[in-house]
Amino acid sequence: MALLTRDFYEQHPVETARQLIGKILVRRTSQGLSSGVIVETEAYLATDDPASHSYRGKTRKNATMFGRAGLLYVYPIHGRYCLNAVTESRGVASAVLIRAVMPLQGIDLMQQRRQCPMMDLTRGPARLCEAFAVDRRLDGWDLTREARIWIEQPDEAMGSEQQIAVTPRIGVTSGHRLELRFFLKDCPSVSGPRKIARSAAEAKG
Repeated sequence: MALLTRDFYEQHPVETARQLIGKILVRRTSQGLSSGVIVETEAYLATDDPASHSYRGKTRKNATMFGRAGLLYVYPIHGRYCLNAVTESRGVASAVLIRAVMPLQGIDLMQQRRQCPMMDLTRGPARLCEAFAVDRRLDGWDLTREARIWIEQPDEAMGSEQQIAVTPRIGVTSGHRLELRFFLKDCPSVSGPRKIARSAAEAKG
């Protein structure tokens, strides 16, 4: 499988969020390798997006969002963490939240970390981070390096435009009507409502 290069992340976050569906998130620790198919994402825009962490400007906590494309932005929430891929160019603070993956490798290792039923292992951004041992120490990590954590293009494509649904984001109090959430239809690892607003192909058109 091929490592995603920086030009992939230099796209608009909507394009990146859509195209990340079906890609493989890989995490390497001293305990072993974990991986999963990305099945749910949300785009966060650099402008006119009150739900984005960058909306009110640059701070010490969100500084990674203003960095180069391909960096990992990790932020804390209720004592847990969420992971994002930074998109576009340096100074343009946009990102894609990875909300859920379908586990592939290292399932036993994930279960040791999570101690939960299989269906809840990586279903949701905080659960995903716990299963993959992702915390604030990985904030600013370069996803284009094949070490610690990265994203790969699978050998065979998973999820055509017709199989990817588009809905408003979930769990946000602002900008909640924007259709910026993408997920693989009929996938049990998706974290939220699966009611389909329209397919990615329709949204793109």
